[in-house]
Amino acid sequence: MEEGHSALQKAIFIMNPVSGGVKTAQVMRLLDRWVDRRKYRFEVELTQYPGHAEELSRKAAAASADVVVAVGGDGTVNEVARGLVGTGVRMGIIPAGSGNGLARHLCIPANIRRAIEVINRGKTVRIDTATLNGRLFVNVAGVGFDAFVAKKFAKAPKRGFWSYFKISISEYFLYKPKKYRLVIDGQEITRRALLVSFANSSQFGNNATINPGAKLDDGLIDICIVKKIPFYRILYISTALFLGKFDKTKYIEIIKAREATLTRKRGKVIHLDGDPCKGGKTIELKTYPLSLQVVVP
Repeated sequence: MEEGHSALQKAIFIMNPVSGGVKTAQVMRLLDRWVDRRKYRFEVELTQYPGHAEELSRKAAAASADVVVAVGGDGTVNEVARGLVGTGVRMGIIPAGSGNGLARHLCIPANIRRAIEVINRGKTVRIDTATLNGRLFVNVAGVGFDAFVAKKFAKAPKRGFWSYFKISISEYFLYKPKKYRLVIDGQEITRRALLVSFANSSQFGNNATINPGAKLDDGLIDICIVKKIPFYRILYISTALFLGKFDKTKYIEIIKAREATLTRKRGKVIHLDGDPCKGGKTIELKTYPLSLQVVVP
Protein backbone atom coordinates (compact mmCIF):
# COMPACT_ATOMS: atom_id res chain seq x y z
CA MET A 1 0.00 0.00 0.00
CA GLU A 2 1.41 3.37 -0.96
CA GLU A 3 2.17 5.90 1.74
CA GLY A 4 -0.90 7.93 2.74
CA HIS A 5 -3.26 5.65 0.79
CA SER A 6 -5.26 4.74 3.90
CA ALA A 7 -6.07 8.43 4.44
CA LEU A 8 -7.76 8.70 1.04
CA GLN A 9 -11.53 8.96 0.94
CA LYS A 10 -13.48 6.35 -1.02
CA ALA A 11 -15.66 7.81 -3.80
CA ILE A 12 -18.02 5.80 -6.00
CA PHE A 13 -19.34 7.47 -9.17
CA ILE A 14 -22.62 5.90 -10.33
CA MET A 15 -23.29 6.84 -13.94
CA ASN A 16 -26.40 6.43 -16.06
CA PRO A 17 -24.99 5.85 -19.57
CA VAL A 18 -28.26 6.86 -21.29
CA SER A 19 -28.92 10.01 -19.28
CA GLY A 20 -29.48 13.28 -21.13
CA GLY A 21 -27.23 12.52 -24.09
CA VAL A 22 -23.90 13.07 -22.29
CA LYS A 23 -21.33 10.64 -23.68
CA THR A 24 -20.05 8.13 -21.14
CA ALA A 25 -16.53 8.01 -22.59
CA GLN A 26 -16.24 11.78 -22.33
CA VAL A 27 -17.33 11.78 -18.68
CA MET A 28 -14.90 8.93 -17.91
CA ARG A 29 -12.02 10.95 -19.38
CA LEU A 30 -12.95 14.01 -17.34
CA LEU A 31 -13.21 11.98 -14.13
CA ASP A 32 -9.86 10.36 -14.80
CA ARG A 33 -8.24 13.74 -15.38
CA TRP A 34 -9.87 15.99 -12.78
CA VAL A 35 -10.84 13.95 -9.69
CA ASP A 36 -8.33 14.88 -6.97
CA ARG A 37 -6.32 11.69 -6.38
CA ARG A 38 -4.64 13.25 -3.35
CA LYS A 39 -8.08 13.19 -1.69
CA TYR A 40 -9.99 10.31 -3.27
CA ARG A 41 -9.55 6.80 -4.52
CA PHE A 42 -12.49 6.28 -6.79
CA GLU A 43 -14.40 3.78 -8.88
CA VAL A 44 -17.02 4.23 -11.61
CA GLU A 45 -20.10 2.01 -11.83
CA LEU A 46 -22.43 2.09 -14.86
CA THR A 47 -26.13 1.42 -14.37
CA GLN A 48 -27.66 -1.29 -16.53
CA TYR A 49 -31.38 -1.12 -15.73
CA PRO A 50 -33.97 0.92 -13.78
CA GLY A 51 -33.30 0.62 -10.04
CA HIS A 52 -29.67 -0.40 -10.54
CA ALA A 53 -28.32 2.93 -9.22
CA GLU A 54 -30.13 2.33 -5.93
CA GLU A 55 -28.59 -1.15 -5.63
CA LEU A 56 -25.12 0.21 -6.38
CA SER A 57 -25.63 3.07 -3.93
CA ARG A 58 -26.68 0.73 -1.09
CA LYS A 59 -23.72 -1.51 -1.85
CA ALA A 60 -21.34 1.48 -1.78
CA ALA A 61 -22.75 2.69 1.55
CA ALA A 62 -22.43 -0.81 3.02
CA ALA A 63 -18.80 -0.90 1.82
CA SER A 64 -18.05 2.30 3.79
CA ALA A 65 -17.83 4.71 0.87
CA ASP A 66 -17.31 8.31 1.98
CA VAL A 67 -19.13 9.85 -0.98
CA VAL A 68 -21.36 8.37 -3.69
CA VAL A 69 -21.76 10.57 -6.76
CA ALA A 70 -24.81 10.44 -9.04
CA VAL A 71 -23.74 11.13 -12.63
CA GLY A 72 -27.02 11.66 -14.47
CA GLY A 73 -30.34 13.43 -14.17
CA ASP A 74 -32.91 13.72 -11.40
CA GLY A 75 -33.92 10.07 -11.83
CA THR A 76 -30.36 8.89 -11.19
CA VAL A 77 -30.05 11.32 -8.26
CA ASN A 78 -33.28 9.89 -6.84
CA GLU A 79 -32.03 6.30 -7.05
CA VAL A 80 -28.64 7.10 -5.52
CA ALA A 81 -30.33 9.07 -2.72
CA ARG A 82 -32.57 6.09 -1.89
CA GLY A 83 -29.48 4.10 -0.97
CA LEU A 84 -27.96 6.87 1.15
CA VAL A 85 -30.78 8.46 3.17
CA GLY A 86 -30.06 8.14 6.87
CA THR A 87 -26.64 6.50 6.37
CA GLY A 88 -24.42 9.55 6.83
CA VAL A 89 -22.70 8.80 3.50
CA ARG A 90 -22.47 11.96 1.40
CA MET A 91 -24.10 12.25 -2.03
CA GLY A 92 -22.41 14.19 -4.83
CA ILE A 93 -24.06 15.21 -8.10
CA ILE A 94 -22.59 15.62 -11.57
CA PRO A 95 -25.54 16.89 -13.64
CA ALA A 96 -25.89 14.93 -16.87
CA GLY A 97 -29.64 14.66 -17.33
CA SER A 98 -32.51 16.34 -19.15
CA GLY A 99 -33.58 18.76 -16.41
CA ASN A 100 -31.16 18.53 -13.46
CA GLY A 101 -33.65 20.23 -11.13
CA LEU A 102 -31.97 19.47 -7.79
CA ALA A 103 -28.50 20.29 -9.12
CA ARG A 104 -29.72 23.62 -10.47
CA HIS A 105 -31.39 24.49 -7.15
CA LEU A 106 -28.13 23.70 -5.35
CA CYS A 107 -26.14 25.77 -7.92
CA ILE A 108 -24.03 22.76 -8.92
CA PRO A 109 -22.40 23.66 -12.27
CA ALA A 110 -23.68 22.02 -15.44
CA ASN A 111 -20.09 21.98 -16.70
CA ILE A 112 -18.76 18.53 -15.79
CA ARG A 113 -15.21 19.63 -14.96
CA ARG A 114 -16.52 22.33 -12.61
CA ALA A 115 -18.96 19.85 -11.03
CA ILE A 116 -15.99 17.54 -10.36
CA GLU A 117 -14.21 20.45 -8.67
CA VAL A 118 -17.22 20.77 -6.33
CA ILE A 119 -16.75 17.10 -5.38
CA ASN A 120 -13.03 17.73 -4.84
CA ARG A 121 -13.74 20.59 -2.40
CA GLY A 122 -16.23 18.42 -0.53
CA LYS A 123 -18.39 21.06 1.18
CA THR A 124 -21.45 19.29 2.58
CA VAL A 125 -24.94 20.34 3.70
CA ARG A 126 -27.88 18.36 5.06
CA ILE A 127 -31.16 18.46 3.14
CA ASP A 128 -34.69 17.17 3.69
CA THR A 129 -36.16 14.25 1.81
CA ALA A 130 -39.77 13.09 1.55
CA THR A 131 -41.88 10.15 0.45
CA LEU A 132 -45.13 9.61 -1.41
CA ASN A 133 -46.66 6.34 -0.21
CA GLY A 134 -43.28 5.35 1.19
CA ARG A 135 -41.34 6.05 -2.04
CA LEU A 136 -38.57 8.59 -1.77
CA PHE A 137 -38.13 11.85 -3.64
CA VAL A 138 -35.57 14.60 -3.13
CA ASN A 139 -36.55 17.28 -5.65
CA VAL A 140 -40.18 17.41 -6.87
CA ALA A 141 -42.91 14.78 -7.02
CA GLY A 142 -46.49 15.10 -8.14
CA VAL A 143 -49.81 13.99 -9.53
CA GLY A 144 -51.84 15.19 -12.49
CA PHE A 145 -50.57 16.65 -15.74
CA ASP A 146 -46.82 16.58 -15.00
CA ALA A 147 -47.03 12.92 -13.95
CA PHE A 148 -49.00 12.17 -17.13
CA VAL A 149 -46.30 13.88 -19.24
CA ALA A 150 -43.54 12.08 -17.31
CA LYS A 151 -45.15 8.77 -18.28
CA LYS A 152 -45.24 9.78 -21.97
CA PHE A 153 -41.69 11.15 -21.82
CA ALA A 154 -40.37 7.90 -20.33
CA LYS A 155 -41.55 6.10 -23.49
CA ALA A 156 -40.31 8.75 -25.93
CA PRO A 157 -37.54 7.78 -28.38
CA LYS A 158 -35.58 10.96 -27.60
CA ARG A 159 -34.58 12.50 -24.25
CA GLY A 160 -33.89 16.16 -23.56
CA PHE A 161 -35.80 19.39 -23.07
CA TRP A 162 -37.33 19.69 -26.55
CA SER A 163 -38.78 16.18 -26.45
CA TYR A 164 -40.38 16.97 -23.07
CA PHE A 165 -41.63 20.34 -24.35
CA LYS A 166 -43.26 18.83 -27.45
CA ILE A 167 -45.08 16.17 -25.42
CA SER A 168 -46.29 18.80 -22.92
CA ILE A 169 -47.69 21.09 -25.63
CA SER A 170 -49.35 18.31 -27.62
CA GLU A 171 -51.11 16.86 -24.55
CA TYR A 172 -51.97 20.09 -22.72
CA PHE A 173 -55.11 21.08 -24.60
CA LEU A 174 -56.74 17.66 -24.26
CA TYR A 175 -55.92 17.18 -20.58
CA LYS A 176 -58.81 17.88 -18.20
CA PRO A 177 -58.12 19.12 -14.64
CA LYS A 178 -58.92 16.63 -11.89
CA LYS A 179 -60.55 17.01 -8.47
CA TYR A 180 -58.28 16.46 -5.46
CA ARG A 181 -59.09 16.30 -1.76
CA LEU A 182 -56.13 17.25 0.41
CA VAL A 183 -55.64 17.01 4.16
CA ILE A 184 -52.58 19.14 4.92
CA ASP A 185 -51.31 19.01 8.52
CA GLY A 186 -54.89 18.31 9.63
CA GLN A 187 -56.61 20.97 7.48
CA GLU A 188 -58.88 19.70 4.67
CA ILE A 189 -59.30 21.42 1.30
CA THR A 190 -60.74 20.36 -2.08
CA ARG A 191 -59.38 21.71 -5.36
CA ARG A 192 -59.78 21.08 -9.08
CA ALA A 193 -56.29 21.32 -10.52
CA LEU A 194 -54.14 20.68 -13.57
CA LEU A 195 -51.52 19.22 -11.25
CA VAL A 196 -50.42 19.05 -7.65
CA SER A 197 -46.66 19.19 -7.10
CA PHE A 198 -44.85 18.33 -3.89
CA ALA A 199 -41.79 20.57 -4.08
CA ASN A 200 -38.75 20.06 -1.88
CA SER A 201 -36.60 22.27 -4.13
CA SER A 202 -37.67 25.26 -6.19
CA GLN A 203 -37.82 23.78 -9.69
CA PHE A 204 -38.75 20.95 -12.02
CA GLY A 205 -35.52 21.35 -14.01
CA ASN A 206 -34.25 23.43 -16.94
CA ASN A 207 -34.85 26.47 -14.67
CA ALA A 208 -38.64 25.94 -14.78
CA THR A 209 -39.17 27.30 -11.26
CA ILE A 210 -42.45 26.34 -9.66
CA ASN A 211 -41.71 27.92 -6.28
CA PRO A 212 -38.70 30.22 -5.83
CA GLY A 213 -39.25 30.24 -2.05
CA ALA A 214 -38.76 26.49 -1.54
CA LYS A 215 -36.02 25.52 0.91
CA LEU A 216 -34.32 22.13 1.14
CA ASP A 217 -33.62 22.38 4.86
CA ASP A 218 -36.81 23.75 6.45
CA GLY A 219 -38.45 20.40 7.26
CA LEU A 220 -41.35 21.27 4.95
CA ILE A 221 -42.60 20.34 1.49
CA ASP A 222 -44.31 23.04 -0.57
CA ILE A 223 -47.56 21.70 -1.99
CA CYS A 224 -48.14 23.57 -5.25
CA ILE A 225 -51.68 23.39 -6.59
CA VAL A 226 -51.73 24.58 -10.20
CA LYS A 227 -54.85 25.57 -12.16
CA LYS A 228 -55.14 25.04 -15.90
CA ILE A 229 -53.97 28.15 -17.71
CA PRO A 230 -56.05 29.50 -20.63
CA PHE A 231 -54.46 29.24 -24.06
CA TYR A 232 -54.07 33.02 -24.48
CA ARG A 233 -52.09 33.26 -21.19
CA ILE A 234 -49.68 30.38 -21.79
CA LEU A 235 -46.80 32.41 -23.25
CA TYR A 236 -46.96 34.92 -20.38
CA ILE A 237 -47.17 32.21 -17.72
CA SER A 238 -44.39 30.15 -19.34
CA THR A 239 -42.16 33.21 -19.20
CA ALA A 240 -43.05 33.69 -15.52
CA LEU A 241 -42.19 30.02 -14.88
CA PHE A 242 -38.68 30.40 -16.31
CA LEU A 243 -38.08 33.81 -14.71
CA GLY A 244 -38.95 32.50 -11.25
CA LYS A 245 -42.17 34.53 -10.95
CA PHE A 246 -44.81 31.81 -11.38
CA ASP A 247 -45.61 31.94 -7.65
CA LYS A 248 -46.84 35.54 -8.13
CA THR A 249 -49.57 34.51 -10.60
CA LYS A 250 -53.17 33.60 -9.77
CA TYR A 251 -52.76 30.12 -11.24
CA ILE A 252 -50.86 28.61 -8.33
CA GLU A 253 -51.61 28.09 -4.64
CA ILE A 254 -48.72 27.08 -2.37
CA ILE A 255 -49.18 25.48 1.06
CA LYS A 256 -46.23 24.35 3.19
CA ALA A 257 -46.66 20.95 4.85
CA ARG A 258 -44.98 18.46 7.14
CA GLU A 259 -47.39 15.74 6.10
CA ALA A 260 -50.42 15.48 3.88
CA THR A 261 -52.86 13.05 2.30
CA LEU A 262 -54.21 13.50 -1.23
CA THR A 263 -57.27 11.59 -2.42
CA ARG A 264 -58.40 11.37 -6.06
CA LYS A 265 -61.12 9.56 -7.97
CA ARG A 266 -58.81 7.18 -9.82
CA GLY A 267 -55.46 5.66 -8.97
CA LYS A 268 -53.24 6.62 -11.87
CA VAL A 269 -49.64 7.62 -12.41
CA ILE A 270 -47.54 9.74 -10.03
CA HIS A 271 -44.00 10.93 -10.59
CA LEU A 272 -41.04 10.96 -8.22
CA ASP A 273 -38.29 13.35 -9.37
CA GLY A 274 -39.61 13.07 -12.92
CA ASP A 275 -39.80 9.28 -13.06
CA PRO A 276 -43.35 7.92 -13.44
CA CYS A 277 -44.77 5.07 -11.38
CA LYS A 278 -48.18 3.78 -10.40
CA GLY A 279 -49.98 5.49 -7.55
CA GLY A 280 -53.24 4.65 -5.85
CA LYS A 281 -56.31 6.77 -5.16
CA THR A 282 -54.78 7.87 -1.86
CA ILE A 283 -51.31 9.44 -1.74
CA GLU A 284 -49.56 10.05 1.59
CA LEU A 285 -46.78 12.60 1.93
CA LYS A 286 -44.24 12.35 4.74
CA THR A 287 -41.14 14.49 5.30
CA TYR A 288 -37.75 13.45 6.68
CA PRO A 289 -35.89 16.59 7.80
CA LEU A 290 -32.13 16.83 7.19
CA SER A 291 -31.95 13.13 6.30
CA LEU A 292 -29.46 13.34 3.41
CA GLN A 293 -25.96 14.84 3.18
CA VAL A 294 -25.16 16.45 -0.18
CA VAL A 295 -21.90 17.89 -1.55
CA VAL A 296 -22.49 21.48 -2.73
CA PRO A 297 -20.44 24.44 -4.09
